[in-house]
Amino acid sequence: MAVLEIGINLGTKKLLEIRYYSSTDNVLDPKIRALFLNGLEDFINEVFGDEINVISLSNFEIICYYKMVQFSIKDTNEFLPLLTFAIIEKGTDHDFVKQHLKKVYSLFIENYDLNEIFMNKSKFFKDFEPQITEILGDLRFKLEDRIRTLFKD
Repeated sequence: MAVLEIGINLGTKKLLEIRYYSSTDNVLDPKIRALFLNGLEDFINEVFGDEINVISLSNFEIICYYKMVQFSIKDTNEFLPLLTFAIIEKGTDHDFVKQHLKKVYSLFIENYDLNEIFMNKSKFFKDFEPQITEILGDLRFKLEDRIRTLFKD
């Protein structure tokens, strides 16, 4: 049970992505995934008045946590979803992962102001990767890798 990949999107824009296992390489192209998650979030919100939570695929699940953030653009206020997501192995505890996504979201908002988030490209946020890895701890390891690290010394 592990987080295979984690990322942060602002609307359809990928801000950050960390792959812990290459098995997620073919899940979705990051640009397509950002478009998909944003479109799905819009659809679920518009049609059902609900929030995106878990997307279940045959081999993986995608857990999402987001909040709408407001940006002032050309004398108008625009709301965009700032979304954290994790691609996880089936059987990984959704609530546990969601708690970690909330921590990632909160720390990201603490570290970067909204203008930085809106104006910068993904390479600007690379320095945030170690903080995400620290938040996830051994949740980013598959069971066999956790066992291996215990007996490594």
